[in-house]
Amino acid sequence: MRSSSRLLALCAPLLTGGVYFLVSALSLTMSRFEGGIAFIWGANAFLMAELLTSQRAHWLRAIMACALASAISTALFGMGPVAAIPMMLLNVAESAAVAAICRRYAPGRNIMLSLVPLGVFVAALCGVNGLVGVGSALVASNLTPVSFGQSWLQWCAGHILGGLVCTPVLIMLMQGEWVRWFQAASRRIRMETLGLLFLLGATAWYIFQQDHYPLLFVPLLPLVLISFRAGHHGAAASMVVLATVGGASFVLSDGYLSKIAVSPGAKTQFFQIYLAFSFFLSLPVAAELNGRRRLFQMLRDSEARYRIIAEHCGDMVLNLGVDGRIHYASPSVLEQVGCAPELLIGQLGADLIHRKDRALMTAACRRALERPQDIHRVEFRLFRAVDDLEWHEMVARAVVDEQGEATGIVCTIRDMTRHKARQQALQQAASHDSLTGAASRSAFLERLETEIGRIKGDIRSCVLLLDLDHFKSVNDCHGHAAGDRVLGAFVERLKPGLRGRDCVGRLGGEEFAILLTDLDIRQASAVCERLRRMVADEPVHLDTGQSVTVTFSAGLVELDGVSDAAAMLEAADKALYR
Repeated sequence: MRSSSRLLALCAPLLTGGVYFLVSALSLTMSRFEGGIAFIWGANAFLMAELLTSQRAHWLRAIMACALASAISTALFGMGPVAAIPMMLLNVAESAAVAAICRRYAPGRNIMLSLVPLGVFVAALCGVNGLVGVGSALVASNLTPVSFGQSWLQWCAGHILGGLVCTPVLIMLMQGEWVRWFQAASRRIRMETLGLLFLLGATAWYIFQQDHYPLLFVPLLPLVLISFRAGHHGAAASMVVLATVGGASFVLSDGYLSKIAVSPGAKTQFFQIYLAFSFFLSLPVAAELNGRRRLFQMLRDSEARYRIIAEHCGDMVLNLGVDGRIHYASPSVLEQVGCAPELLIGQLGADLIHRKDRALMTAACRRALERPQDIHRVEFRLFRAVDDLEWHEMVARAVVDEQGEATGIVCTIRDMTRHKARQQALQQAASHDSLTGAASRSAFLERLETEIGRIKGDIRSCVLLLDLDHFKSVNDCHGHAAGDRVLGAFVERLKPGLRGRDCVGRLGGEEFAILLTDLDIRQASAVCERLRRMVADEPVHLDTGQSVTVTFSAGLVELDGVSDAAAMLEAADKALYR
């Protein structure tokens, strides 16, 4: 295994350099019509495809192999040994820079899949060659009779057009996309694509062979048709067919291209420009169609998941228009609302909401339309709610179009009745003492703070602090269970002497407090005396058959509306000890 890996690592750069040498040598041999820079250059397209389809760790060996191949081909078939090193540097710099830009701004993307990576590739190819071409033109203008401007133009035309036509095709070939497409496509699609490619080849052959009419636009029709039917795979294949047929006609010096009264170099540039226009007609269309095809597949998958969730979930799912009317209602509406889903279509969603909560629901929908990127929640009661525990929660988010404008709202509505009941039970447990049923210390202090804030003008309220007398002896003589029974019975004996708006709380141990609202100190003192008699006159009967008479000491203060709850309790405590 290790020896085979070493052999593969050694053969890979040799193969890469060999292919680069053959392509560059062929280009230099056949297209240096004026003795300067080659008019056709596909070797760098091969190196760019190699870099874009391989890991960065393998870039150096590929670049070194192609650099050596470039130097040898330039020395043997190009401008000679003097130009070998500078042209080598320019060639590998172009390929490496374009590949690096594509990896940086379109990472992990095939440049054929959508317009963004394709646009990045075209911009990088044109920009880099515009700069690198300056160096190549300086070399060529000093070593050959070709001028600087003409050399720069030949470099840009040959390298840009060669990269545009060859790189996408080579990337797909190296990644095995054509093989995967052929295996995945149905037999009908394969036969249809092959037929269209044959039609394109036959049409292109006839157009290039005849010399009577300028019909080079005719192959563009099957070219676009293949792009629509077979996507970027067919578009790339059609470029290969068009380049092969046109190139063969050009080499044979027969047909329409041979009749153009210009130099061979100009004819070559004309043919490359023709292929470039065909590229810009077919491949961007195919990339856009491919993006839309993937988007359609994603939408179809999303729609399938949405349907499964909507039709088999206990939560209600509603689609509302911008006017608030229902466009879709899930089957669970029948169970939750008691109405068939189809009968709700066209009705206002607010009609399902309790009249007291419709403003909340309308405001939530309005916020969803104004901020479509956010998720909005609101709790409300349905129109058929019979008590305050029958609550539902709506989660809403806007549906947007391609411009980001809201076109409707998707809502999921969940029954929160059990949650509300649990929440209320937890609140009840947190706000009441489990042993006596009196308010807990925190709940009583909160109520006291609220009452202090209410005190103003003629409003008077008092706080009464109670401490059971000799409670420790009850625990010592009768046990803690008896003590617990005494505490519970004590609160029960207090309640008949209190009004509904009064509040009794257990502060800890045998210490209690009572908030007497809307009573001054004189009235509260009378209430305290009445409570004392009620408690003392009714002993607590224990399970042992014994009875315990309960008395308490009390401290009473009137709320001043300034001091906080802790200060008021401290004042009541001092009054109790007095």
